[in-house]
Amino acid sequence: MNADLLNFLQIPLTTVIILLVGAIFLFIQNKLRMDTVALLVMLGFCLSGILSVDEVFAGFSDPNIILIALLFIVAEGLVRTGVAYQVSEWLMKAARNSETKVLVLLMLSVASLGAFMSSTGIVAIFIPVVLVICQQMNISPKRLMMPLSMAGLISGMMTLIATAPNLVVNAELMRTQAGRFSFFSFTPIGLIVLVLGVFYMLVARRWLATVEQDSQETISRYSISDLIESYHLHDRIKRFAVLEGSDFIGKSVEELHLRSNYGLNILAIERWKRFRPIFMAASLGKEEVRIKDLLMIDISNPELDLAEFCREHHLEQAAIRNNNFNEQAKSVGMAEITPIPDGSAEGKSAVQLRFRSYYGLNIIGIKRNGELLQGNLVEEPLKVGDLLLVIGQWKLLQQLRDKTKSFFLLSYPSEIDKAVPAASQAWHAIFSIAVMVLLMVTGIVPNVIAALIACLMLGKFRCVDAKSAYASIHWSSLILIVGMMPFSIALQKTGGVDLVVDFMINTVGTMGKHWILISLFMLCAVVGLFISNTATAILVAPIAISMAQQLHLSPMPFAMTVAIASSAAFMTPISSPVNTMVLGAGGYKFADFMKIGVPFTILVMLVTIFCIPIFFPF
Repeated sequence: MNADLLNFLQIPLTTVIILLVGAIFLFIQNKLRMDTVALLVMLGFCLSGILSVDEVFAGFSDPNIILIALLFIVAEGLVRTGVAYQVSEWLMKAARNSETKVLVLLMLSVASLGAFMSSTGIVAIFIPVVLVICQQMNISPKRLMMPLSMAGLISGMMTLIATAPNLVVNAELMRTQAGRFSFFSFTPIGLIVLVLGVFYMLVARRWLATVEQDSQETISRYSISDLIESYHLHDRIKRFAVLEGSDFIGKSVEELHLRSNYGLNILAIERWKRFRPIFMAASLGKEEVRIKDLLMIDISNPELDLAEFCREHHLEQAAIRNNNFNEQAKSVGMAEITPIPDGSAEGKSAVQLRFRSYYGLNIIGIKRNGELLQGNLVEEPLKVGDLLLVIGQWKLLQQLRDKTKSFFLLSYPSEIDKAVPAASQAWHAIFSIAVMVLLMVTGIVPNVIAALIACLMLGKFRCVDAKSAYASIHWSSLILIVGMMPFSIALQKTGGVDLVVDFMINTVGTMGKHWILISLFMLCAVVGLFISNTATAILVAPIAISMAQQLHLSPMPFAMTVAIASSAAFMTPISSPVNTMVLGAGGYKFADFMKIGVPFTILVMLVTIFCIPIFFPF
């Protein structure tokens, strides 16, 4: 590059560096939202004239941005159908409630699946799974979200198709007739890094959240268990199995007249379907009882002879397990409501209000002046200040807020996050995801089209609706990615990348082999802070191969170093979409990624630099 050209590029390049340093400073300071900083960066490029308006907003037309948005919808489909919770329960069961085992199994699962499909897609799918696990184990998401993103990035080091940089580097090898990688050429290095990552995160997770922080973050919301204890429901709610010959079989809850005849109220029906239990709220009264059903009944009549009642109707009392209410909470919820002053409910009973018929909910507890009322609650005239505990389907509880001017819903318990409004469509969701994975692995269509097909299938099968789909997209994460993409164009347009490359050739061209690999790794790591890992591979791979050829060495270790280093984007939340996606879900700050990512990047560099020549000799 001659002096005249260098002088010509100097002022625009200085402006780009100023914008870059300013953005990093604001990220670290953490006083402005990260997406706001990204928008300010876009504004800076527009006003400086370095980039045109089309170049600044090019990210909005990038297929990868659309892909990330679609994968958020895919993840929502897994949540709404309960698949995410099934996976979390499997992990929890396998780990036996051990955080260490959960972390190990999580990272191994994500890295294994990510070896054959998009790491971004895998992380999007596992984010809700991790959130559920954190809720169940009462720990901060900070302790598992970072291992999730790290495993997603490491998965890119496992196979040839695991990530775009691998394909870019392989294509450059073939273009220059310097060789080619096989499908599993990356696997030995990837496995070593994965083992290193697991052990590293077992230690480093302690730097992200303390036990005290876990407690502060997880006790802010009350749970259904709290409501059950507060209203003394454990002593009142019983579980009965419907035996063969019962006169309940074939009748709806309403036709049984249990409330008027016995003072009993069927709250939910548990029924096995397709080898798993499903729970149905019985508050509408239209549900038909079948043989082998398990009825959860609220017994408000303390004088009822349960043994005689069971003999008369061929029922068998079943034990209530500790997790019954947790399992039920996926479809049946509870909440507290109170009559609105001067509303139509004041002075009237639930029977007079036709509460169950109109709202589809059951009143199972009333508190007045802090004391629990006993007896037949549905006949009790309501007063302003009463607290009513109601049970029913989550969607009916949510509709209560908009459907009435007589009651005010105080708040939802934490289990509303487990609500599974489309549980019956779980197999359709799995099928849709399987189609997406198959299309991504085979490469029949681009990844973004595969994700779009999956989203349309999820909509067709009613796994998601339009409202939940749009609400599931993390718009702030998308804006952050789009806002930082202009740096890639600006660094290339102003000659910044060329200057770095020239410096590399002049500085390390005559140094030892391992030092050359270290310099290539460091170049990829630094460049990858500001541009995508794919762009990093595109820029650095030709330089690495050219350097190897000039030094009369095999290009394979040089190319592998670029591929591994391009995936080692651990240091900032903007260096990879995988990191950006867990940023909000984990409640991280910019400095958290630096604190965890910088030491691990150095470890990965040292391990790979010394291992690569073993598998790919110079």
